[in-house]
Amino acid sequence: MNAEIVAIGSELLLGQIVDTNSAWMAQRLADQGINLFYKTVVGDNPERMLETITRAMERSDVVITSGGIGPTQDDLTREIVAQATARDLVLDPHLLEQIEERFRRRGFIMTENNDRQAYIPAGATPVENPNGTAPSFIVEDPRAVVFCLPGVPFEMKWLFDNELIPYLRRKFDLSESIYSRVLKVADIGESGVDDLVGHLIANSSNPTVGVLAHPGQVDVRITAKAGNRESADKLIAPLEKEVRELLGGHIFAADEQTMPGVVGELLHARGLTVAIYEGLTGGVVAQQLQEAAGTLFAQGSIGQQEAMLRRLLESNGPGASYDALQQDGAALTGQLAIAVRAQAGADLGLAVHSVPDPAQGSGDGGRRAPENLGAGRTYIAVASSTGITSRLYNFAGPGAPDKTRTAMHSLDLLRETVTRLA
Repeated sequence: MNAEIVAIGSELLLGQIVDTNSAWMAQRLADQGINLFYKTVVGDNPERMLETITRAMERSDVVITSGGIGPTQDDLTREIVAQATARDLVLDPHLLEQIEERFRRRGFIMTENNDRQAYIPAGATPVENPNGTAPSFIVEDPRAVVFCLPGVPFEMKWLFDNELIPYLRRKFDLSESIYSRVLKVADIGESGVDDLVGHLIANSSNPTVGVLAHPGQVDVRITAKAGNRESADKLIAPLEKEVRELLGGHIFAADEQTMPGVVGELLHARGLTVAIYEGLTGGVVAQQLQEAAGTLFAQGSIGQQEAMLRRLLESNGPGASYDALQQDGAALTGQLAIAVRAQAGADLGLAVHSVPDPAQGSGDGGRRAPENLGAGRTYIAVASSTGITSRLYNFAGPGAPDKTRTAMHSLDLLRETVTRLA
Protein backbone atom coordinates (compact mmCIF):
# COMPACT_ATOMS: atom_id res chain seq x y z
CA MET A 1 0.00 0.00 0.00
CA ASN A 2 1.05 3.57 -0.65
CA ALA A 3 0.25 6.45 1.67
CA GLU A 4 0.15 10.19 1.12
CA ILE A 5 0.20 13.03 3.64
CA VAL A 6 -1.72 16.26 3.13
CA ALA A 7 -0.84 18.95 5.68
CA ILE A 8 -3.51 21.65 5.82
CA GLY A 9 -3.15 25.23 7.00
CA SER A 10 -2.26 28.58 5.48
CA GLU A 11 0.08 29.21 8.42
CA LEU A 12 2.30 26.41 7.05
CA LEU A 13 2.57 28.11 3.66
CA LEU A 14 3.28 31.48 5.27
CA GLY A 15 6.14 30.02 7.27
CA GLN A 16 4.52 30.91 10.57
CA ILE A 17 4.64 27.25 11.61
CA VAL A 18 7.10 24.60 10.45
CA ASP A 19 5.46 21.37 9.26
CA THR A 20 7.08 19.00 11.73
CA ASN A 21 3.95 16.83 11.75
CA SER A 22 4.57 15.46 8.25
CA ALA A 23 8.19 14.60 9.01
CA TRP A 24 7.17 12.78 12.17
CA MET A 25 4.41 10.85 10.38
CA ALA A 26 6.76 9.96 7.52
CA GLN A 27 9.16 8.31 9.95
CA ARG A 28 6.36 6.39 11.65
CA LEU A 29 5.04 5.16 8.30
CA ALA A 30 8.52 4.03 7.29
CA ASP A 31 8.84 2.10 10.53
CA GLN A 32 5.71 0.18 9.58
CA GLY A 33 6.95 -0.61 6.08
CA ILE A 34 4.38 1.71 4.47
CA ASN A 35 5.47 3.48 1.32
CA LEU A 36 5.12 7.26 1.32
CA PHE A 37 5.45 8.74 -2.15
CA TYR A 38 3.94 12.22 -1.68
CA LYS A 39 3.69 14.92 0.99
CA THR A 40 1.69 18.04 0.19
CA VAL A 41 1.02 21.28 2.04
CA VAL A 42 -2.12 23.21 1.12
CA GLY A 43 -3.63 26.37 2.59
CA ASP A 44 -7.14 26.92 3.92
CA ASN A 45 -8.61 27.45 0.48
CA PRO A 46 -11.61 25.27 -0.45
CA GLU A 47 -10.83 24.94 -4.16
CA ARG A 48 -7.17 24.08 -3.67
CA MET A 49 -7.94 21.75 -0.78
CA LEU A 50 -10.47 19.86 -2.92
CA GLU A 51 -8.04 19.61 -5.81
CA THR A 52 -5.22 18.40 -3.54
CA ILE A 53 -7.25 15.79 -1.64
CA THR A 54 -8.94 14.49 -4.80
CA ARG A 55 -5.61 14.07 -6.56
CA ALA A 56 -4.18 12.32 -3.52
CA MET A 57 -7.10 9.86 -3.46
CA GLU A 58 -6.56 9.05 -7.12
CA ARG A 59 -2.90 8.09 -6.74
CA SER A 60 -2.58 6.71 -3.20
CA ASP A 61 -4.22 3.95 -1.18
CA VAL A 62 -4.29 5.96 2.04
CA VAL A 63 -4.53 9.73 2.40
CA ILE A 64 -3.67 11.15 5.82
CA THR A 65 -4.68 14.74 6.45
CA SER A 66 -3.55 16.80 9.42
CA GLY A 67 -5.18 20.06 10.43
CA GLY A 68 -8.42 21.80 9.57
CA ILE A 69 -10.82 19.88 11.83
CA GLY A 70 -11.09 22.45 14.63
CA PRO A 71 -14.06 24.73 15.46
CA THR A 72 -13.16 27.88 13.48
CA GLN A 73 -14.49 29.05 10.13
CA ASP A 74 -11.22 28.27 8.33
CA ASP A 75 -11.24 24.65 9.55
CA LEU A 76 -12.57 23.19 6.31
CA THR A 77 -11.17 19.67 6.13
CA ARG A 78 -14.36 17.83 7.09
CA GLU A 79 -16.39 19.76 4.50
CA ILE A 80 -13.82 19.24 1.74
CA VAL A 81 -13.40 15.52 2.44
CA ALA A 82 -17.18 15.13 2.33
CA GLN A 83 -17.23 16.92 -1.02
CA ALA A 84 -14.32 14.89 -2.40
CA THR A 85 -16.05 11.64 -1.47
CA ALA A 86 -19.54 12.79 -2.59
CA ARG A 87 -21.05 12.54 0.88
CA ASP A 88 -23.22 14.75 3.00
CA LEU A 89 -21.86 16.25 6.19
CA VAL A 90 -23.88 14.86 9.12
CA LEU A 91 -23.96 15.39 12.85
CA ASP A 92 -22.72 12.49 14.96
CA PRO A 93 -24.65 12.72 18.29
CA HIS A 94 -22.13 10.56 20.12
CA LEU A 95 -19.24 12.81 19.10
CA LEU A 96 -21.20 15.89 20.14
CA GLU A 97 -21.82 14.32 23.53
CA GLN A 98 -18.12 13.58 23.94
CA ILE A 99 -17.17 17.16 23.09
CA GLU A 100 -19.74 18.55 25.54
CA GLU A 101 -18.54 16.22 28.28
CA ARG A 102 -14.95 17.30 27.73
CA PHE A 103 -15.91 20.95 28.19
CA ARG A 104 -17.90 20.09 31.34
CA ARG A 105 -15.01 18.16 32.90
CA ARG A 106 -12.64 21.06 32.35
CA GLY A 107 -15.11 23.65 33.61
CA PHE A 108 -15.23 25.55 30.32
CA ILE A 109 -18.25 26.99 28.54
CA MET A 110 -18.80 25.38 25.15
CA THR A 111 -19.54 27.89 22.40
CA GLU A 112 -21.78 27.03 19.47
CA ASN A 113 -18.96 26.85 16.96
CA ASN A 114 -17.62 23.76 18.72
CA ASP A 115 -20.66 21.86 17.42
CA ARG A 116 -18.95 21.92 13.98
CA GLN A 117 -16.42 19.41 15.22
CA ALA A 118 -19.14 16.76 15.68
CA TYR A 119 -20.02 16.84 11.96
CA ILE A 120 -18.35 14.21 9.79
CA PRO A 121 -18.98 12.85 6.27
CA ALA A 122 -21.93 10.43 6.14
CA GLY A 123 -20.82 6.86 6.66
CA ALA A 124 -17.43 7.88 8.06
CA THR A 125 -16.02 6.08 11.08
CA PRO A 126 -15.62 8.48 14.00
CA VAL A 127 -12.41 8.28 16.03
CA GLU A 128 -12.52 9.81 19.50
CA ASN A 129 -9.73 12.21 20.38
CA PRO A 130 -9.03 11.85 24.13
CA ASN A 131 -6.55 14.74 24.12
CA GLY A 132 -8.63 17.46 22.46
CA THR A 133 -12.04 18.57 21.26
CA ALA A 134 -11.49 17.83 17.55
CA PRO A 135 -12.53 14.22 16.81
CA SER A 136 -10.79 12.36 14.04
CA PHE A 137 -12.58 10.29 11.41
CA ILE A 138 -12.01 7.75 8.64
CA VAL A 139 -13.68 7.74 5.23
CA GLU A 140 -13.38 4.56 3.16
CA ASP A 141 -13.81 5.50 -0.49
CA PRO A 142 -13.42 3.12 -3.48
CA ARG A 143 -10.38 5.12 -4.52
CA ALA A 144 -8.63 5.44 -1.15
CA VAL A 145 -9.01 5.55 2.60
CA VAL A 146 -8.93 9.07 4.02
CA PHE A 147 -7.87 9.39 7.66
CA CYS A 148 -8.30 12.92 9.04
CA LEU A 149 -6.18 13.93 12.04
CA PRO A 150 -5.96 17.17 14.05
CA GLY A 151 -3.01 19.47 13.49
CA VAL A 152 -2.09 19.90 17.16
CA PRO A 153 1.07 17.75 17.39
CA PHE A 154 0.45 15.91 20.67
CA GLU A 155 -3.14 15.14 19.65
CA MET A 156 -2.07 14.00 16.19
CA LYS A 157 0.75 11.80 17.50
CA TRP A 158 -1.45 9.97 20.01
CA LEU A 159 -4.12 9.27 17.38
CA PHE A 160 -1.53 8.25 14.81
CA ASP A 161 0.12 5.67 17.07
CA ASN A 162 -2.98 4.41 18.84
CA GLU A 163 -5.65 4.59 16.14
CA LEU A 164 -4.19 5.10 12.66
CA ILE A 165 -1.39 2.53 12.70
CA PRO A 166 -3.51 -0.27 14.22
CA TYR A 167 -6.25 0.50 11.67
CA LEU A 168 -3.82 0.35 8.73
CA ARG A 169 -2.27 -2.90 9.95
CA ARG A 170 -5.72 -4.50 10.18
CA LYS A 171 -7.09 -2.99 7.00
CA PHE A 172 -4.13 -3.83 4.77
CA ASP A 173 -2.88 -6.91 6.63
CA LEU A 174 0.56 -5.39 7.11
CA SER A 175 3.07 -7.97 8.24
CA GLU A 176 6.37 -6.25 7.41
CA SER A 177 8.18 -3.27 8.85
CA ILE A 178 11.19 -1.29 7.73
CA TYR A 179 14.49 -1.58 9.59
CA SER A 180 17.66 0.39 8.98
CA ARG A 181 21.34 0.29 9.74
CA VAL A 182 23.10 3.66 9.54
CA LEU A 183 26.86 3.73 9.06
CA LYS A 184 28.39 7.13 9.84
CA VAL A 185 31.30 8.37 7.76
CA ALA A 186 33.85 11.13 8.42
CA ASP A 187 36.60 12.88 6.46
CA ILE A 188 35.13 12.05 3.07
CA GLY A 189 32.40 14.05 1.35
CA GLU A 190 29.05 12.98 -0.04
CA SER A 191 30.32 12.73 -3.62
CA GLY A 192 33.31 10.69 -2.48
CA VAL A 193 31.06 8.29 -0.60
CA ASP A 194 28.78 8.02 -3.63
CA ASP A 195 31.77 7.29 -5.84
CA LEU A 196 32.64 4.31 -3.67
CA VAL A 197 29.19 2.88 -2.92
CA GLY A 198 27.10 4.36 -5.75
CA HIS A 199 26.80 1.02 -7.52
CA LEU A 200 25.13 -0.39 -4.40
CA ILE A 201 22.67 2.50 -4.37
CA ALA A 202 21.81 1.95 -8.03
CA ASN A 203 21.50 -1.81 -7.93
CA SER A 204 19.94 -2.62 -4.55
CA SER A 205 16.27 -3.36 -3.95
CA ASN A 206 15.75 -5.03 -0.57
CA PRO A 207 17.82 -3.90 1.24
CA THR A 208 18.26 -0.49 -0.33
CA VAL A 209 21.23 1.81 0.18
CA GLY A 210 21.00 5.60 0.50
CA VAL A 211 23.34 8.46 1.36
CA LEU A 212 22.56 11.53 3.47
CA ALA A 213 25.04 14.36 4.04
CA HIS A 214 25.44 16.46 7.20
CA PRO A 215 28.11 19.06 7.99
CA GLY A 216 31.29 17.02 8.45
CA GLN A 217 29.49 13.69 8.27
CA VAL A 218 27.85 11.43 5.71
CA ASP A 219 25.34 8.71 6.63
CA VAL A 220 25.06 5.53 4.62
CA ARG A 221 21.65 4.04 5.38
CA ILE A 222 20.98 0.37 4.58
CA THR A 223 17.23 -0.29 4.80
CA ALA A 224 15.41 -3.61 4.65
CA LYS A 225 11.75 -4.52 4.72
CA ALA A 226 11.10 -7.67 6.71
CA GLY A 227 8.77 -9.31 9.19
CA ASN A 228 11.06 -8.74 12.18
CA ARG A 229 14.42 -7.29 13.21
CA GLU A 230 16.24 -10.61 13.00
CA SER A 231 15.15 -11.21 9.41
CA ALA A 232 16.05 -7.65 8.47
CA ASP A 233 19.51 -7.98 10.01
CA LYS A 234 20.16 -11.06 7.87
CA LEU A 235 19.26 -9.09 4.77
CA ILE A 236 21.35 -6.09 5.82
CA ALA A 237 24.50 -7.98 6.92
CA PRO A 238 26.02 -8.76 3.46
CA LEU A 239 25.54 -5.19 2.23
CA GLU A 240 26.88 -3.74 5.47
CA LYS A 241 29.99 -5.89 5.13
CA GLU A 242 30.53 -4.63 1.59
CA VAL A 243 30.02 -0.99 2.56
CA ARG A 244 32.48 -1.34 5.45
CA GLU A 245 35.07 -2.87 3.11
CA LEU A 246 34.63 -0.02 0.64
CA LEU A 247 34.75 2.83 3.17
CA GLY A 248 37.15 1.31 5.69
CA GLY A 249 38.35 3.53 8.52
CA HIS A 250 36.17 6.42 7.40
CA ILE A 251 33.28 4.70 9.17
CA PHE A 252 33.42 5.89 12.76
CA ALA A 253 30.04 4.85 14.18
CA ALA A 254 26.70 3.18 13.53
CA ASP A 255 23.07 3.94 14.32
CA GLU A 256 22.75 6.03 17.52
CA GLN A 257 26.48 6.37 18.14
CA THR A 258 28.03 9.83 17.79
CA MET A 259 31.54 11.07 17.13
CA PRO A 260 31.95 12.55 20.64
CA GLY A 261 30.63 9.33 22.15
CA VAL A 262 33.04 7.18 20.15
CA VAL A 263 36.02 9.38 21.04
CA GLY A 264 35.02 9.40 24.69
CA GLU A 265 34.83 5.61 24.77
CA LEU A 266 38.27 5.32 23.17
CA LEU A 267 39.86 7.74 25.64
CA HIS A 268 38.31 5.97 28.64
CA ALA A 269 39.22 2.52 27.33
CA ARG A 270 42.87 3.55 27.06
CA GLY A 271 42.97 5.93 30.04
CA LEU A 272 44.31 8.82 27.96
CA THR A 273 43.97 12.46 28.96
CA VAL A 274 43.56 15.25 26.42
CA ALA A 275 43.98 19.02 26.30
CA ILE A 276 42.87 21.41 23.58
CA TYR A 277 43.63 24.79 22.07
CA GLU A 278 40.78 26.13 19.92
CA GLY A 279 40.58 29.37 18.00
CA LEU A 280 37.90 30.71 15.65
CA THR A 281 35.29 28.07 16.53
CA GLY A 282 35.02 29.56 20.01
CA GLY A 283 34.81 26.46 22.18
CA VAL A 284 32.50 24.23 20.13
CA VAL A 285 35.14 21.51 19.84
CA ALA A 286 36.21 21.89 23.47
CA GLN A 287 32.64 21.57 24.72
CA GLN A 288 32.04 18.35 22.78
CA LEU A 289 35.40 16.96 23.87
CA GLN A 290 34.83 17.84 27.51
CA GLU A 291 31.41 16.17 27.50
CA ALA A 292 32.87 13.09 25.83
CA ALA A 293 36.06 12.74 27.89
CA GLY A 294 34.76 13.79 31.29
CA THR A 295 37.57 13.67 33.86
CA LEU A 296 40.06 12.85 31.09
CA PHE A 297 39.63 16.36 29.70
CA ALA A 298 42.71 18.02 31.17
CA GLN A 299 42.55 21.60 29.91
CA GLY A 300 40.94 23.86 27.32
CA SER A 301 42.34 27.09 25.92
CA ILE A 302 40.00 29.09 23.73
CA GLY A 303 40.83 32.23 21.78
CA GLN A 304 42.38 33.60 18.63
CA GLN A 305 44.31 36.55 20.06
CA GLU A 306 47.98 36.90 19.17
CA ALA A 307 48.96 37.41 22.81
CA MET A 308 47.40 34.09 23.78
CA LEU A 309 49.15 32.26 20.96
CA ARG A 310 52.48 33.77 21.99
CA ARG A 311 52.02 32.68 25.62
CA LEU A 312 51.18 29.13 24.60
CA LEU A 313 54.14 28.86 22.24
CA GLU A 314 56.58 30.26 24.78
CA SER A 315 56.13 27.12 26.86
CA ASN A 316 57.77 25.17 23.99
CA GLY A 317 61.00 27.14 24.26
CA PRO A 318 62.67 29.73 22.02
CA GLY A 319 62.35 27.54 18.93
CA ALA A 320 58.58 27.99 18.88
CA SER A 321 58.36 31.65 18.01
CA TYR A 322 55.03 33.06 16.91
CA ASP A 323 56.81 35.51 14.63
CA ALA A 324 58.62 32.65 12.91
CA LEU A 325 55.56 30.39 12.64
CA GLN A 326 52.67 32.73 11.88
CA GLN A 327 53.11 32.37 8.12
CA ASP A 328 53.11 28.56 8.32
CA GLY A 329 49.69 27.53 9.61
CA ALA A 330 50.44 23.81 9.74
CA ALA A 331 53.68 24.24 11.71
CA LEU A 332 52.06 26.78 14.04
CA THR A 333 49.13 24.46 14.80
CA GLY A 334 51.47 21.53 15.44
CA GLN A 335 53.41 23.60 17.96
CA LEU A 336 50.18 24.72 19.62
CA ALA A 337 49.17 21.07 20.04
CA ILE A 338 52.55 20.31 21.61
CA ALA A 339 52.28 23.37 23.86
CA VAL A 340 48.79 22.68 25.20
CA ARG A 341 49.71 19.03 25.80
CA ALA A 342 52.81 20.01 27.77
CA GLN A 343 51.11 22.80 29.68
CA ALA A 344 48.35 20.45 30.89
CA GLY A 345 50.55 17.40 31.34
CA ALA A 346 48.14 15.48 29.12
CA ASP A 347 48.71 12.42 26.98
CA LEU A 348 47.27 14.17 23.93
CA GLY A 349 47.15 17.74 22.73
CA LEU A 350 44.60 18.88 20.14
CA ALA A 351 44.96 22.24 18.39
CA VAL A 352 42.37 23.80 16.07
CA HIS A 353 43.57 26.97 14.34
CA SER A 354 41.59 28.77 11.63
CA VAL A 355 42.77 31.55 9.36
CA PRO A 356 39.84 33.25 7.58
CA ASP A 357 40.45 34.77 4.18
CA PRO A 358 40.57 38.54 4.83
CA ALA A 359 38.80 39.13 1.50
CA GLN A 360 35.85 36.84 2.24
CA GLY A 361 32.50 38.50 2.14
CA SER A 362 33.68 41.42 0.00
CA GLY A 363 31.02 42.33 -2.49
CA ASP A 364 28.18 40.86 -0.45
CA GLY A 365 28.64 42.76 2.78
CA GLY A 366 29.94 39.64 4.52
CA ARG A 367 26.52 38.05 4.53
CA ARG A 368 27.57 34.68 3.14
CA ALA A 369 30.66 33.93 5.16
CA PRO A 370 28.98 33.37 8.57
CA GLU A 371 26.47 30.94 7.06
CA ASN A 372 28.48 28.17 5.45
CA LEU A 373 31.95 27.37 4.14
CA GLY A 374 33.66 30.64 4.90
CA ALA A 375 36.80 31.12 2.81
CA GLY A 376 40.14 30.47 4.48
CA ARG A 377 42.03 27.57 6.02
CA THR A 378 41.53 25.48 9.13
CA TYR A 379 44.47 23.54 10.55
CA ILE A 380 43.99 20.68 12.99
CA ALA A 381 46.81 18.88 14.79
CA VAL A 382 47.08 16.21 17.47
CA ALA A 383 50.28 15.84 19.46
CA SER A 384 51.04 12.55 21.19
CA SER A 385 54.04 10.63 22.47
CA THR A 386 54.69 9.44 18.92
CA GLY A 387 54.62 12.83 17.20
CA ILE A 388 52.13 15.05 15.42
CA THR A 389 49.31 14.18 13.03
CA SER A 390 47.57 16.97 11.19
CA ARG A 391 44.96 17.89 8.61
CA LEU A 392 44.18 20.96 6.53
CA TYR A 393 40.73 22.09 5.35
CA ASN A 394 39.94 24.91 2.94
CA PHE A 395 37.29 26.70 4.97
CA ALA A 396 37.39 28.96 8.01
CA GLY A 397 34.03 30.48 8.81
CA PRO A 398 32.44 31.43 12.14
CA GLY A 399 29.00 30.12 11.15
CA ALA A 400 27.32 27.07 12.70
CA PRO A 401 27.90 24.72 9.71
CA ASP A 402 31.64 25.49 9.67
CA LYS A 403 31.87 25.02 13.42
CA THR A 404 30.08 21.69 13.14
CA ARG A 405 32.43 20.54 10.37
CA THR A 406 35.49 21.63 12.32
CA ALA A 407 34.34 19.81 15.43
CA MET A 408 33.69 16.62 13.46
CA HIS A 409 37.05 16.75 11.69
CA SER A 410 38.90 17.55 14.92
CA LEU A 411 37.38 14.71 16.89
CA ASP A 412 37.89 12.37 13.94
CA LEU A 413 41.61 13.14 13.85
CA LEU A 414 41.72 12.53 17.59
CA ARG A 415 39.88 9.23 17.05
CA GLU A 416 42.35 8.22 14.36
CA THR A 417 45.31 9.08 16.59
CA VAL A 418 44.01 7.21 19.65
CA THR A 419 43.19 4.16 17.51
CA ARG A 420 46.70 4.15 16.08
CA LEU A 421 48.26 4.41 19.57
CA ALA A 422 46.48 1.23 20.71
